[in-house]
Amino acid sequence: MRPLPNIPATALARRVIRRLRELGHEALLAGGCVRDLLLGREPKDYDVATSALPDAVEAAFARTVAVGKQFGVIRVLDENLPEIAIEVATFRHDGPYLDGRHPSSVAFTSAPEDAARRDFTVNALFLDPETSEVHDYVGGLADLKRRVIRAVGIPRARFEEDKLRLLRAVRFAAGLGFDIADETLEAVTAMAPQVCQCSGERIRDELARLLTAKGASRGLRLMLQTGLLDAILPEVAAMHGVRQPPEFHPEGDVLVHTMLALDMMDQPASLTLALAVLLHDVGKPPTFDDSGDRIRFHGHDKLGAQMAGEILLRLRFPGEVIARVASLVQDHLKFINVPKMSTATLKRFLRKEHFDEDLALHRLDCQASHGKLDTWCFARDKLAEFARQPQALRPPLPLDGNDLKALGLPPGPVYRELLTALEDEVLEGRVANREQALAFVKGRAGLRG
Repeated sequence: MRPLPNIPATALARRVIRRLRELGHEALLAGGCVRDLLLGREPKDYDVATSALPDAVEAAFARTVAVGKQFGVIRVLDENLPEIAIEVATFRHDGPYLDGRHPSSVAFTSAPEDAARRDFTVNALFLDPETSEVHDYVGGLADLKRRVIRAVGIPRARFEEDKLRLLRAVRFAAGLGFDIADETLEAVTAMAPQVCQCSGERIRDELARLLTAKGASRGLRLMLQTGLLDAILPEVAAMHGVRQPPEFHPEGDVLVHTMLALDMMDQPASLTLALAVLLHDVGKPPTFDDSGDRIRFHGHDKLGAQMAGEILLRLRFPGEVIARVASLVQDHLKFINVPKMSTATLKRFLRKEHFDEDLALHRLDCQASHGKLDTWCFARDKLAEFARQPQALRPPLPLDGNDLKALGLPPGPVYRELLTALEDEVLEGRVANREQALAFVKGRAGLRG
């Protein structure tokens, strides 16, 4: 096992455990942080499990938040760094899960019973950070060695308690590069449609973690295999088996292409880019047309943007995420015409907000298909060229609405038309000063009568 990282969260976890032990309680690191430490990975956060009751935990520390006191969970904050926190949970045994998410009651108990109520064996380990002794009551160490995700106890019983565990099994297997134990995989497959009983927000969060981590394509493949993809993202499942023109897509069908692109993302990937990679061709199945000389997908970019927005809204993604992903999907074919664009059109495209993600999506789209990066290189080089020219992409206009009014033009839509046309001239380099701008606007307005 790798030594505990020398970071504030680790130091706080050690202090919490020492303080609880000074007061006579049992306290150990628990859950995912133990799994990651044993795998040589740096944990994202630390959890402590203890025999201390919630009131005792609150009394032991100066700064706490009762995030789930009824379930025995207290968050302990660092006194000097309040952004650093450790969740401390009392060993517990859960009553029936009547809502498919929360136990109807809990009873505070011992470490072995606490391990028995957790989701997967590799997440049910406890670690003493002082001695490095691992407490394993459910066979988690053996499963770590075998690289297997296995439900604790009876798989169907664990998934009945919380249907989100169906998706979590796939996420852990994909992210860790593990297999799913046969009996656990059978239960996931049999119960896959029930994952929709979870809220869109919870599914969203699991899906976001899966897509932005290493192994995203394997996660999609497992979701397809188990039926989770049909349940959660039927529009993405529909991409499976949809043929593409081999001269442009020698890699295979639309879903194969999508999974290859996900594999090629730089890590860590942004959520918006990962979602755009997943959904950039979601419009292909409904626009599939093989009636001509080759397979075509007319308008799949525009339809795909609409579908992406509907999918992400269903999964309760924030509005800004939905808007950015829909824009990425709608614009992903624009790169085909980049070398032929007028200077003004090209500059407007390159100055698009978050254009780095448009560029990244195009690179992935090319690399996961024909492999040609000519248009990507052209756009990248033009962006670098314009970046060396002050205000090249957003030059100030020599005129504004007040100037148009002074020319005697009545306010209205014509102002926007004239200023947009003037900006084209400035971007093209044909208008460089106020005099030239006035001459252009007068001529343009005169042509309009």
